[in-house]
Amino acid sequence: MAEAGNWCLIESDPGVFTELISGMGVRGVQVEEIWSLDESTMEQLKPILGLIFLFKWQGASGSEPNVSSTGEPEGSTDHIFFANQVIQNACATQAILSILLNRDDLDLGQELRNFKEFTGDFPPDMKGLAISNSDLIRSVHNSFARSDPFVNEIQDPRASKDEDLFHFIAYLPIHGALYELDGLSRGPVNLGACTDDNWVTKANEAIMSRMEKYGASELHFSLMALTKDRIELYQEQMEEVDGMLLSLPDDAIEERRRLDEDRNLLAHKLQLEKEKRARWHRENQLRKHNFVPMIYELLKKLAERKELDPLITTAKEKATTRAAEKAKKKAENQ
Repeated sequence: MAEAGNWCLIESDPGVFTELISGMGVRGVQVEEIWSLDESTMEQLKPILGLIFLFKWQGASGSEPNVSSTGEPEGSTDHIFFANQVIQNACATQAILSILLNRDDLDLGQELRNFKEFTGDFPPDMKGLAISNSDLIRSVHNSFARSDPFVNEIQDPRASKDEDLFHFIAYLPIHGALYELDGLSRGPVNLGACTDDNWVTKANEAIMSRMEKYGASELHFSLMALTKDRIELYQEQMEEVDGMLLSLPDDAIEERRRLDEDRNLLAHKLQLEKEKRARWHRENQLRKHNFVPMIYELLKKLAERKELDPLITTAKEKATTRAAEKAKKKAENQ
């Protein structure tokens, strides 16, 4: 893989991805983690713009595009923005871009829109290189690096055979077909025809099929959805309800009561969403903050006040006690 500047590892978290998308200039999009594939869960997240699936990478054993006898992918995929992953640590950002740059109904912002137009005719490998050389994408991605002097986030995770490697891929509908977009694949994978109403169900089937290839003990999976910004969505729905309330005649008491209840529920959801967004922002600030100087000063003050050595002694005693209790329980169970 190429190294167009260093790209750090970033945490797989909806708050991180939501601020990453906003940082690239995209408006009206957020990311939500999916805990269940049942219909009611998916219904609550609509409209869903695309899905991002995280799984343990086991080499090139996933789906591959259908190819003709010449070795080229069957069917035209010129209408799809597909980029090969040519840089390490960027598969999450690339999966997000695979969704954003294949949607025609999003406000991408000026810079990302120019990037899409500029790279539109590039082959997949050149699109991947263009991503790696984008100052905007790289700087926003790296803004989520942990400020930790003891962690090398730029190292290639594939350098160690003992480490579990994880990879992100995207699913979304494009021109009436469901596609799997994996930067480590040769091209887009057409999973069959779909509609706006059933593509999520078909994507879930493909995801379940992938998961079944792993052992029953494998639990390292994660699924996230790119959705419309819930704050904007609830505000729009409240405005619709307000308009309906204004148009009601004075004697429509029951209908007014029902609409008031709907509005109160939307106002509650809006408040919860704003609180969640504030929490995400705070967590992202903490992720980026370097706490080492504070810890150093704390230990220094404790040492000056002759309080550090007693704390260390107590901690060692507790550790010894826990180890003895653990060894005793292990012996009893044998």
